[in-house]
Amino acid sequence: MSVIISCAVTGAADSTGANPAVPVTPEEIANEAIAANKAGAAIVHIHVRNPETGKASMDPKLYKEVVDRIRDSGAPVIINLTTGPGARLIPDLDNPSEIAAGSVMKTAEERVEHVVENKPDICSLDVATMNFGDRPMVNAPDMLNKMATLIQDAGVKPELEVFDTGHVRLANHMVETGVIRDEKPLYQLCLGIPWGAPATAEMMMAMRDMLPGNANWASFGISRFEFPMVASAVLLGGHCRVGLEDNLYIARGELASGNAQLVERAVEIVEGMGAEVADEKAAREILGL
Repeated sequence: MSVIISCAVTGAADSTGANPAVPVTPEEIANEAIAANKAGAAIVHIHVRNPETGKASMDPKLYKEVVDRIRDSGAPVIINLTTGPGARLIPDLDNPSEIAAGSVMKTAEERVEHVVENKPDICSLDVATMNFGDRPMVNAPDMLNKMATLIQDAGVKPELEVFDTGHVRLANHMVETGVIRDEKPLYQLCLGIPWGAPATAEMMMAMRDMLPGNANWASFGISRFEFPMVASAVLLGGHCRVGLEDNLYIARGELASGNAQLVERAVEIVEGMGAEVADEKAAREILGL
């Protein structure tokens, strides 16, 4: 069995003050992606941050710099850009028909601008409307359909991120109706995020069993569930993801020194369970890239 390891190198959470290893600038993000690849990650999942503040950003120029730096390095890693930002809708509690400060709602074109420009191998598509912790995330079906069309017209493979069983049903519907035009649709089972599906082997199995027969799938758990979910994914026949987006620690009370360290631990788990870590060539073949 060949297992693909993906690394989510920085994410969008306000985590830069919690672990100094979280990369912020395009150079830091690219370097972390390259290091994760050398450690065994065939895929890197990328967000960008404002270099001045460390906060999440949607600036296409930052994405271009990160992608150019990775490609110019010659690293053979598969690039996966996020399209998650631009779906935060916070209602004003005193006037719920109005949008409160902190909301960031963008058009489909704005949310995939960097994908169309940079044409990565893969990009995420959050097939989810949910309370993402204290941040409501709204992805209406029509918005998802339009984003999926723009992504695929650019020659990019969508990664269908699902955070609960209802999201799997919607993603399956997109596959069944031809919105997702992919002979090997790729699902990412995202576990442990408040208030989505819990990070348990039982939930991973339940979501896996809902997937189409021709699907490839991976899964991850956040925080202390990161490594147990790596083992669960291998056991259940899937692929896995680690990285500083999902978890800041290498062990209880011990901050990770970087993404490469988390990937190295995932490699140990995969190989310790008798599976093989897929290199970039094998990963491309498995995913139909």
